[in-house]
Amino acid sequence: MTDELLYEVRDQVGILTFNRPERMNTITLSMLRSLSGHLLAADADPGVRAIVLTGAGRAWCAGLDIGAAVSGEGIGGESSSAGNGEFDLRDAPPVVLHKIDTPTIAALNGGAAGYGLDLALGCDIRIAASRAKLSAAYTARGLVPESGGTWLLPRIIGWSKAAELLFTARTLSADESLALGLLSQVVPDDELLETALALAAEIAANAPLAIRAAKRLMRHAMTENLEDHVQRQYLALLPLFGTKDFREGLAAFLEKRPAEFQGR
Repeated sequence: MTDELLYEVRDQVGILTFNRPERMNTITLSMLRSLSGHLLAADADPGVRAIVLTGAGRAWCAGLDIGAAVSGEGIGGESSSAGNGEFDLRDAPPVVLHKIDTPTIAALNGGAAGYGLDLALGCDIRIAASRAKLSAAYTARGLVPESGGTWLLPRIIGWSKAAELLFTARTLSADESLALGLLSQVVPDDELLETALALAAEIAANAPLAIRAAKRLMRHAMTENLEDHVQRQYLALLPLFGTKDFREGLAAFLEKRPAEFQGR
């Protein structure tokens, strides 16, 4: 059977691919578990300095597999721990995406809807193919965002725009999403993965300990006041001064050459 989620490491970049193109890459229970596991493993791997998430076929991820749930085999079904009230969201993919320190890039090759939109919003950077669409049609289905959308959207695009998007259940084109600030770039369809991997390589070329610290600081800054955060920044900076990467970065700057960081 074809794996529903593919993973490979290429030049210090972990690439996760949703691989159910015949089902628009909708998420099954086994995919949820596998996705969290792969993200945590990549985050713990010193050989991975950035993670790219993309999809096979014409969709990025069209949400949870509702058909499987209705049949009792998927999320919320009798075979799922979610069906008996024991589903533990602490290790759900959107939560894992938020708490890992490795930078994540969503390479949106097609539509992201429902749970798929929440996953995309949970990535640090979003790049979309021109054909991609972002659908916030939760309320049109009598639902709310499944995992994190109401927390992430206002922080990404502001309260007013987030409210408009959620209350109208609107689907946005790639260009509309770019204009709102939901995306960093829109590129031609056939250039998406190349662009995402080039950005990941640019990230991977910098000092990994500093990048991981910067991501942690940004995460904390979302809930701290300035005075507390400046103190946290200082405490995060002190150990970096003692790293080989700091000395290498300084030497490379003085010698006018590219640095070769080792993550130490």
